[in-house]
Amino acid sequence: MRAMLQHKLLMRGLSAFYLIFIAQTAYSQSLNIGLFSEGDLSGWEEQSFESNTQYQLVDEQEGRVLKAYTESAASGLFREIDVDLTQTPYLNWSWKVDNVYQGNDEHERLGDDYPVRIFVVASGGLFFWETKAINYVWSSNQPTGSQWESAVTRNAMMLALQSGENKLGQWVNEKRNIRDDFNAFFGVDITEIHAIAVMSDSDNTEQSATAYYGDIFFSAQ
Repeated sequence: MRAMLQHKLLMRGLSAFYLIFIAQTAYSQSLNIGLFSEGDLSGWEEQSFESNTQYQLVDEQEGRVLKAYTESAASGLFREIDVDLTQTPYLNWSWKVDNVYQGNDEHERLGDDYPVRIFVVASGGLFFWETKAINYVWSSNQPTGSQWESAVTRNAMMLALQSGENKLGQWVNEKRNIRDDFNAFFGVDITEIHAIAVMSDSDNTEQSATAYYGDIFFSAQ
């Protein structure tokens, strides 16, 4: 009887250890991209296309986040980093938008503005024409879930994860399998991406928007 009890306790202990090991392994298989909550902007560089959007770390009720204010401006924060999508294919982030744009056609170059967007880039290396990008956007007017070719380049796809005024002023959590999305949009199995960016722009619409970005990270699941 005692031996049986010891065996059961041992098996329970091993089971608990296994669950902890699995949880720790899953947690360890993550890659931080933007630790805005810790006031960390290291590795991020600004690239301007027009006058600059104002990016700054601010303290919100939810903690420290990246605030973007754009007024007839277009600049983004870019981070060059290699991400192995065979290990961490899921991109995780949160964002909040205070307002969207009025009257713009996002399918046209003159309407290609978004209060928030996050995009990932798979470089073609020397074959620059093979560089591909996916833009995840909060659309002002396109239906949630809709997708279309970028008005700027044929090598970029747009995907509206949120749309319009429905969730204005609310933090929204997002999660995408980047490897699956590249396969769905371009028909190629991308196993590594090389850059990620956030961008709030308004140069085409000549309007203004205020938005916020939470922490950004890749995960195994």
